[in-house]
Amino acid sequence: MPIPSRFQFSQASLQDYVDCPRRFYLRFIRRLAWPAVEAEPVLENERLMEQGSRFHTMVYQSLIGVPKDRLNRMVQDADLALWWRSIQEILPGLKSAASGLYPEVTLTAPLAGFTLLARCDLVVSREDGRLQIIDWKTARSRTRRSILAGSLQTCLYPYLLVRDGARFNASRPVQPAQVEMIYWFAGFPDQSEHFVYTPEQFQQDESRLESLIRQIAGLQDDQFHSSPGRGCRFCVYRSFCEQGVRAGDLSGRDDEQSDASMPDLDFDFDQIAEIEF
Repeated sequence: MPIPSRFQFSQASLQDYVDCPRRFYLRFIRRLAWPAVEAEPVLENERLMEQGSRFHTMVYQSLIGVPKDRLNRMVQDADLALWWRSIQEILPGLKSAASGLYPEVTLTAPLAGFTLLARCDLVVSREDGRLQIIDWKTARSRTRRSILAGSLQTCLYPYLLVRDGARFNASRPVQPAQVEMIYWFAGFPDQSEHFVYTPEQFQQDESRLESLIRQIAGLQDDQFHSSPGRGCRFCVYRSFCEQGVRAGDLSGRDDEQSDASMPDLDFDFDQIAEIEF
C-alpha cells in the first residue's frame, strides 16, 4: 500500500485524485517537485496568486483585530482595493448576526482508517444557531454552481463541521441541518453561492468520502493512472506524463480550475492535535 497510514486527506488531495489519479500520486505520495510553469504568462499568474494570498491574509488579520489603517497599506493594486472595499461592506453584517467568528479554522475527523482535514477561511456561529462556513474566492471568473456542487470542497467542509464542530456549538453535537456552506466571490460580491446542508447529504458525503479513501488506499504504485484532458495544460506534471511541454494560456483557464493555483497547505496532525480553542 503506497498510502502512509498517517496520510491526511484534504480537499485538494481528494480533488486531485478525482481529476487525475496520477497527479494525486505524484504530488501527494511521491511529493515530486516538478519544475514546470503552471500557466502563462508566468508573471501574471504569479501576480494573481500573490493577490489572492494577500487578500486572504488581510481578511484574517481584520477578523482578529488588526487595525484597518495598517491593513489598508497592504492594498497595492486596483483589484485588491475593490475586493477590500467589498469585504468591508459585508463584515459588519456578519459580526452583528454572529455569536462567534472563527477565521482560519482547522477541522479534522477519522474515516476509513485515515484522517480527513480541512482548513476553513471562516466559520460563523450565528445567534439563530446556524453554523456557516465561508470560503473567499479570488479567481477572475465566478465558478458555476454546478461545478461547486460537485466539488470535494462542498462535500468535505460541511461534513467535517458536523463531525468536528461542537466547539462552535456550545459543546453540543452539530446537526447537519444547522450547517451552510457559502462561497463568496471577491470579484462578484453580490453573487455568492449558498449550499444548505441536510442529514441526507451528510450520509451521502460520508459514503462518498469513505469510498474514495478505500479506493485510493487499495491501489498499488502502478495503478495511479493519468486522466488526459483539458486540465493537463495547467498541470505542472504534463511533461512528466508526456502531455505537452508548454503551459496553458491563463486567459483560457476554465472556471473549475480557476482556484487551482492557490497552494494547498501541508498539515502535520501532531501539531493540529495541540491546537486549543
